[in-house]
Amino acid sequence: MAVEEEGLRVFQSVKIKIGEAKNIPPYPGPNKMRDCYCTVNLDQEEVFRTKTIEKSLCPFYGEDFYCEIPRSFRHLSFYIFDRDVFRRDSSIGKVAVKKEDLQKYHGKDHWFPLQPVCADSEVQGMVHLELRLSEVITDSGVICHKLATRVLECQDLPIVNGQCDPYAAVSLLGPSRSEAKKTKVKRKTNNPQFDEVFFFEVTKPLSYTKRHFDVEEDDVDKLALKVDLWNASNLKFGDEFLGEVRVQLKVLGQSGVHDAWYFLQPRDNGHKSVKADELGSLRLNIVYTEDHVFLTEHYNPLRDLLLQSAHGEVSELTAKPVSASAAHILGEACREKQEAAVPLVRLFLHYGKIVPFLSAIAHAEINRTQDPNTIFRGNSLTSKCIDETMKLAGMHYLQVTLKPIIDEICDDHKPCEIDPVKLKESENLDTNRENLRQYVDRIFSAITSSGVSCPTVMCDIFFSLRESAASRFQVDPDVRYTAVSSFIFLRFFAPAILSPSLFHLRPHHPDPCTSRTLTLISKTIQTLGSLAKSKSANFKESYMAAFHDYFNEQKYADAVKNFLDLISSSARWDQKSIETPIMLKEGSVKLVIKRFEVKGSGRFMIKRAQGRNRFGLKNFKKRWFRLTNHEFTYHKNKGNAKGEGALCSIPIENILAVERLEEESFKMKNMFQVIQPERALYIQANNCVEARDWIDILTKVSQCNRKRLSTFHPSAFLNGHWLCCKVSSDAAPGCTPCTGGLPANIQLDVDGDRETERIYSLYSTYMSKLVKMQEACGSKSVYDGPEQEEYSTFVIDDPQETYKTLRLVISAVQTLEQQHTQYKRDKFRKTKYGSQEHPIGDQSFHCYIRQQSESSTYSI
Repeated sequence: MAVEEEGLRVFQSVKIKIGEAKNIPPYPGPNKMRDCYCTVNLDQEEVFRTKTIEKSLCPFYGEDFYCEIPRSFRHLSFYIFDRDVFRRDSSIGKVAVKKEDLQKYHGKDHWFPLQPVCADSEVQGMVHLELRLSEVITDSGVICHKLATRVLECQDLPIVNGQCDPYAAVSLLGPSRSEAKKTKVKRKTNNPQFDEVFFFEVTKPLSYTKRHFDVEEDDVDKLALKVDLWNASNLKFGDEFLGEVRVQLKVLGQSGVHDAWYFLQPRDNGHKSVKADELGSLRLNIVYTEDHVFLTEHYNPLRDLLLQSAHGEVSELTAKPVSASAAHILGEACREKQEAAVPLVRLFLHYGKIVPFLSAIAHAEINRTQDPNTIFRGNSLTSKCIDETMKLAGMHYLQVTLKPIIDEICDDHKPCEIDPVKLKESENLDTNRENLRQYVDRIFSAITSSGVSCPTVMCDIFFSLRESAASRFQVDPDVRYTAVSSFIFLRFFAPAILSPSLFHLRPHHPDPCTSRTLTLISKTIQTLGSLAKSKSANFKESYMAAFHDYFNEQKYADAVKNFLDLISSSARWDQKSIETPIMLKEGSVKLVIKRFEVKGSGRFMIKRAQGRNRFGLKNFKKRWFRLTNHEFTYHKNKGNAKGEGALCSIPIENILAVERLEEESFKMKNMFQVIQPERALYIQANNCVEARDWIDILTKVSQCNRKRLSTFHPSAFLNGHWLCCKVSSDAAPGCTPCTGGLPANIQLDVDGDRETERIYSLYSTYMSKLVKMQEACGSKSVYDGPEQEEYSTFVIDDPQETYKTLRLVISAVQTLEQQHTQYKRDKFRKTKYGSQEHPIGDQSFHCYIRQQSESSTYSI
């Protein structure tokens, strides 16, 4: 969610790794141990909670949290609580990092000392006040000066114990001043509208002839207005303090009027002093990002340059290699490839160019690889980009495939330790092995039978990897499998099993015992998927090698190959480039009506068996269907399928939709239709599961066909009209949207401008490296000798083309830099301290003022 400003959108996000706490003070009882959990708060609003670590004074959490921050905040806070099942959980200490200090700790592990938690110091929100000093003529005709204090409203007050019933208490502080006045309580709101005025006497009555404010400067300095915000409580403990504001009356100046927003502050005595490490400390890694995104036209030059990176197809005849593209240059410049991969993948996904981009950089990397056993083993830009794509597009796939079994493993806590050294006295090694074997078998089966659920974009990428690897290493028949398995098993399924919380399969990191079970399963699945010739050699531990003997049967290798064949088949590419067709599914089903045939102007005619009525037995013929990555065919029987001929053959690219057929059409269950450009097949499966399987896999292999339909008729055209929509024209377009697309929850809500802004920021950060790359290109172009050592880290295949791209990148980045600078100057000129956007007490605003005053002559 973006905060809108004039001509700009501001996005905030935070990624946190909560490591561990240490030296938590012991519980003041005989046990001394505590059951601790940690919360993440925006000011006082809890947005995340870790699991509870029991009986520890040094709890390890190891949990990650990411969120888009939808509002302004002052502190990112972390609280350590001690769970109490009988009473309210007690807070042990907190870490509060000011928003303006977050960059100090960006991306680094840091130990923060815990500070005490005091109700008087826990504040958030702001209040809008208007002060006016005026002359008042009394009934006796003399003048006195009174302060009119108007409490207009508050925003973002905290919710206390599930409710907020705020009121304000206003008092004037100074010599002999003690009066306090209260507003009405506003029920059930943390954004109360008060709009109440209170009058305070500032000076004693004066002679009527005095026409000016007779307030001595010393007196003004001694006077201050205090506004306390409280939450009205029905409990016996009294009202809860929400924060205060103190305004010195000297702010009134000569005009006698002051109108401003104020951040609420803690009480002066609200923060107790505490010795370092007295309450323990907490290890955190915080990455806070703030993106200032312009209107889309500002990003056109840089975005167009980046998207051209997808045009460097895998052809060796391409004039400009992908290493000379803007995206590849970004990967070379960034310190960590992951920095570049995240925004690049999201940008290319958003514009539908992720497959050609990944195909190009993967093909280039494979061509630089000398040993097929080392394909994609490093943390290259290709590997990181494919990892990121799988995380984004494959999240739902993981949920469907792994989550039910992972949940069962985490909930059942069956012992699965097979290391004799770590075995507990109460455990039996054979029982543990059997428990683990069953888990591995179930997960392996779930994975290898999930090919039809694999997202299309992943299949397209795997197809490209498979073909590039096979072309590069033609003497290695297994390389087409290992190129794909190195991602789908090694970098996708195995990490998800190992750390289910990172892939949103579980809310928290599992307990140590379950984590050990998942580690053993992950190792085994990873080895099964690798198709290594000597699997036992993959294990350093003898007990793992012995355990793997359970899975030495050929059926496991065959299942992996069949699975890899399916997910690396793509209808988007020329399937005939694969030497032999891959059998995906076959079986006996009923062909109910042979086909619709197009006649003349497109009117559909039903072709039935001659001399039979609509429900004649000859209209319901059993046929043997076969589906490969090339075609969908049916034969008279299974025996005929082994021969050359087929009664009907439908190329995969001719399948426009695969949908269920409503039962009312022929009063028959489990029916579906395969729609082609000039005809449609109506088919009845033997049961609902088989019908679902056929629909899934047919949809899968045809999902990327260019002319795929967007609508269809869920019922047949009979007796002169469509049974579903009652339209009499048999050529009428479909009345129902087609299904078979990607599940809604994996459609990415990507903001292309935001991702381009992030990429601009990376280019800007690493500008010195871009300049060095330019120098390296010049050196390579001019000198035909050994390259300088300082340039050897860059991959430069074509110095001249790379230099041209760098020049365009640097120019686009400098233009955006100038636009950002100008925007900041304009905003600086218009900014008013005390406005709702920048309340008084905003420390981040003071940092902003200081930064701008260093580079600008403007003043507020």
